[in-house]
Amino acid sequence: MTARATRAGNAENAEETDDLDVEEALALVREPREDNGPAKGDRTPGGQSPAPAAQDGRTTDDRHRKAVPWNRARETAARAARTGGRRPPVSVSLADALGLALAAPLTALTDLPSFDTSAMDGWAVAGPGPWHVREEGVLAGHTPPEPLTDGEAVRIATGARIPPDTTAVLRSEHGRTDAKGRLHPTREMHHGQDIRPRGQECRSGDQLLPVGTLVTPAVLGLAAAAGYDTLTAVPRPSAEILVLGDELLDKGIPHDGLIRDALGPMLPPWLRALGAEVTRVRRLGDDAKALHRAVTSCDADLIVTTGGTASGPVDHVHPTLRRIGAELLVDGVEVRPGHPMLLARIKEGQHLVGLPGNPLAAVSGLLTLAEPLLRTLAARPAPEPYTLPLRDTVHGHPHDTRLIPVVLRGDHAVPLHYNGPAMLRGVAAADALAVVPPGGARQDQETELLDLPWAAAGIGVCFT
Repeated sequence: MTARATRAGNAENAEETDDLDVEEALALVREPREDNGPAKGDRTPGGQSPAPAAQDGRTTDDRHRKAVPWNRARETAARAARTGGRRPPVSVSLADALGLALAAPLTALTDLPSFDTSAMDGWAVAGPGPWHVREEGVLAGHTPPEPLTDGEAVRIATGARIPPDTTAVLRSEHGRTDAKGRLHPTREMHHGQDIRPRGQECRSGDQLLPVGTLVTPAVLGLAAAAGYDTLTAVPRPSAEILVLGDELLDKGIPHDGLIRDALGPMLPPWLRALGAEVTRVRRLGDDAKALHRAVTSCDADLIVTTGGTASGPVDHVHPTLRRIGAELLVDGVEVRPGHPMLLARIKEGQHLVGLPGNPLAAVSGLLTLAEPLLRTLAARPAPEPYTLPLRDTVHGHPHDTRLIPVVLRGDHAVPLHYNGPAMLRGVAAADALAVVPPGGARQDQETELLDLPWAAAGIGVCFT
């Protein structure tokens, strides 16, 4: 079983699976059937297609013809982030650097180790044994020890400075003392044994890591060991979220035609996991004037809107973008769910990603447009693409790519059910999304996978 596979099925179907093991529980969300009906373009009830006529006079078919292939949409988003020029680096403390990319090489400020040190608890010995043992010992961080003479030994702790003229370190478990208190080895020794010589790992001035390296916990440890208190890094891109929709509740049980807002709680941690600093979440309802004020007053690198990207009577994103003279870079993507997503350049250095209002469609938009844009802005390395064979057949859309939640089991990806545009039950149990080409994928067919950010790295987000 892969490491990723261990995370699937943690809490799904709690009301149905109290007495089931993980595999039985996952069986409830695997894909026994497919839903190839029309994707919900936005918040249209019952899975109906958006209104046939757009507010700008174009039909929905006109917009569909402008939709771009899924791969091209991702390339466009990454390219858009490069057009504003390189963002100036910042100096951040080690405590604040996790998840950032290095904007300068990490160069050793000291030799590592900076002195000859003991690799084990035991005795520092000089010359051949047996040895007379000094009464005082040598501890890490204490006064430099006196030199040893041949036939002499001293107790030493791991990490302590080696006394001058030491021949080797004899491990505690490899020595014994006789009736006269002399130390004898219980196995053969060699010169330099269990001594870490100065500069074994690096010399001062050596480049330890190149520009662009993602700062992980191990990188923080290396930087601290090499003498750093701060790092020069690419700053996190800022993001502001605008939640649209009069029908959304921010608490309580859905009632009277109102539904709970799933995207308001979901998007901020998801964007943080993608490398963004979320500066604000605003709930605007279906209000064209409020949307215009919010977009024009926002100074974040990325504005993310939810809903309002289709052609209905309260879908105000397109009219707002036209009003402010934004450049529409992607207007629809050949992907299900999430077809009516969009990407626009508001001004140099600022973009807007319009997500569909249905939750899984919004996830599709995040991974299609927001992820490559934020990754490029943050100078994070692109994930290595990988494939796995599907355990089950997945029916596809005739023309569009499909993104299907999957769990990873051994060397296979297992498709999950509950993958409709408005559903989160499948993706909540998933390790990744399978990129299913038009026409579908048969059982055991190798299929590209997109890791969910916490499955791949967990930087900036913790699920325990």
